[in-house]
Amino acid sequence: MSTLLNEKRAAKRRTLTLLSLAAAGVLSAALPGAVQAQANGNKTQLRIGYQKYGTLTLLKARGTLEKRLAQQDIEVKWTEFPAGPQLLEGLNVGSVDFGTVGEAPPIFAQAANANLVYIANEPAAPLSEAIVVPKDSPLKSVKDLRGKKVVLNKGSNVHYLLVRALEQAGIEYKDIQPVYLPPADARAAFERGSVDAWVIWDPFLAAAEKQLGARVLRDGTGLVSNHQFYLAARPYAEKNPDIVKAIVDELASVDEWGRNHVTEVASILSGQIGLEPAIVELAAKRYTYGVKPVTEQVIAEQQKIADTFTGLKLIPKRIVVKDAVLAPKL
Repeated sequence: MSTLLNEKRAAKRRTLTLLSLAAAGVLSAALPGAVQAQANGNKTQLRIGYQKYGTLTLLKARGTLEKRLAQQDIEVKWTEFPAGPQLLEGLNVGSVDFGTVGEAPPIFAQAANANLVYIANEPAAPLSEAIVVPKDSPLKSVKDLRGKKVVLNKGSNVHYLLVRALEQAGIEYKDIQPVYLPPADARAAFERGSVDAWVIWDPFLAAAEKQLGARVLRDGTGLVSNHQFYLAARPYAEKNPDIVKAIVDELASVDEWGRNHVTEVASILSGQIGLEPAIVELAAKRYTYGVKPVTEQVIAEQQKIADTFTGLKLIPKRIVVKDAVLAPKL
């Protein structure tokens, strides 16, 4: 028990430090427009939050967005976050303008009154997240998780996967012992045997399978869509629709290329995220490509997730997801 408490405290300190550094590093970007432009040599700045994987990371590596926006004298600044909840906290406090997360983080953020808007999403990718156990674990199915310690990043996309998997197995959420840690700390706890199972997404999932021999107990197939979302701070999106459109256009272009060049994608991302190409290629094969503007159907799926979290009291109030969608200009 003391080990888990220490892990939680350490994770909290790391998260607070990360957010403080992120905020400090972009202080000039929070200044009024004229001052911000002056601070950056008469350039305005687009601040993008990204995670260790996905189309945004690929876009960063290829540099095509920088080339496109340079024509408008716009500088792109990239800030890495360990997971979606931390990224959206950065967006909420004004340290980033645009970012990518899974299904659950925007729901938790909206429930906390974050002023964000959905911009676009990738197609469903249910194979890209899973509940895993150590290779020699006696656990054979989700039903065996009753009373067990399950580690996950609270408020991330896998939070909903765990809820749905337990529901299908006839287990209530209160019947497990959730342990909330970010990916790096969760992996450490998993390797030490401090927890019984880990709910995680790619490429951390692929790394656990390849490096640790982790065994998949249940992936998202038939349970969740696992969309990847692109979001923006509402004030930024309302003020800069042309820039937001340019980002989505470049994401779509990279997606189109990536769909047909998985090996090259793995090679590029491997260098970006520090994982072996074979690990990244496993994750890339499970990824789905084809960014599109959010639709009513996707928002309806998000509403279902939000209502589930409300019922479990994981968020403090009911939210209306479509309130976080920009109204079309007439």
